[in-house]
Amino acid sequence: MFKFDKNSFSRFGALILIVVVFGLGFFAGQNNLPIIPAPDNVDSSLFWDAYNKLQSNFVDPSKIDNQKIIYGAISGMTKSLDDPYTEFFDPAEAKAFQQELSGSFEGVGMEVGLKKGQLIVIAPLKDTPAEKAGLKSGDQIIKIDSKSTYDLTIGEAVNLIRGKRGTAVTLTVFRDGWDNAKDVEIVRGTIKIDSVTWELLASTGEADGKDNDIAYIHIFQFDQPLSDDFKKVANEILKSPAKKIILDLRDNPGGYLETSQYVAGWFLQSGQIVTIEDFGKNKEQHLYKAEGNGVFSNYPIVVLINKGSASASEILAGALRDNRSVQLIGEKSFGKGSVQEVISLSDNQSFLKITIAKWLTPKGDSISEVGLNPDVKVDLTEGDVNSNKDPQLDKALEIVKDLK
Repeated sequence: MFKFDKNSFSRFGALILIVVVFGLGFFAGQNNLPIIPAPDNVDSSLFWDAYNKLQSNFVDPSKIDNQKIIYGAISGMTKSLDDPYTEFFDPAEAKAFQQELSGSFEGVGMEVGLKKGQLIVIAPLKDTPAEKAGLKSGDQIIKIDSKSTYDLTIGEAVNLIRGKRGTAVTLTVFRDGWDNAKDVEIVRGTIKIDSVTWELLASTGEADGKDNDIAYIHIFQFDQPLSDDFKKVANEILKSPAKKIILDLRDNPGGYLETSQYVAGWFLQSGQIVTIEDFGKNKEQHLYKAEGNGVFSNYPIVVLINKGSASASEILAGALRDNRSVQLIGEKSFGKGSVQEVISLSDNQSFLKITIAKWLTPKGDSISEVGLNPDVKVDLTEGDVNSNKDPQLDKALEIVKDLK
């Protein structure tokens, strides 16, 4: 989950300028930045000792790039925190990251994360090369083009996977139930993500035009376009015969907190808690509340989740469950419940993505590393997918039709 604040440099200067502790005083000096003294127990001369020995002894001095050394030092600093979601993005990585959240980018079309140190697929996005290649939520990525993913950050892995349209990347993938890992070649494409779709269904699941009063809404990602797109969808639903709603958040890897809060405002009464931002022991929590018109707050609703539901989708599902006792149907969600704030650095090109808090549901339950357990557990097998069956949606239709 990301909270963007492009003006937070001064507020979080201590976090950024700690590079000085590692001996990057010349960088601060060149940019007229304040120098924070190194703590007494830190020998910052070690950095310069290593730097000078590289300059004096490396076989090919022409390959020594001072800017890359700075980037590498900052990256190493974030890695030392042992938090997979606290990362440094150099200018090229920062641009790619922002393009992805704008709803269009080049790559394979999937969200990846780290779980117990292993790179995994959180969710392949709909109608993308990753989905068409057969990747599933929970797949473990062992190698990227023969390079081991061991000890890679999420950003480093994404940088290897993403690439120009028409080029190929080979992922070595292991899935629960397989005897061995398999190589999957994926040809990259231009990824344009639909933020939301909807259709009318009958309680039987057949769109036959008779008694079609269930709005089936599928949100794919809480990206920048979703707020406007959801408003259009909501207005269409209000003009339709829909009386009940199935909200599908499966394989939704998340996105912006503000977008999740906005969508929640259509389903909750104004003022109801959407999520709690917990900054840790002895620090004041921050409450995010619904601010919308709540026009769907009286519609009977069920929510579909699976192990690809993460971050903003878990926040929305948890808010509906805690405030309205909405049933969650499907599989346990991913458990991405930490708060990252994107903080621009002084070059206005690179940034840090820093974990600053944890998300809690309105009732105070932690999402991070735990996820949301479904009220009604329904598995979706590979056989179901290959047979074009969806027992999770079938169960949702069965339950919602009896809701008043």
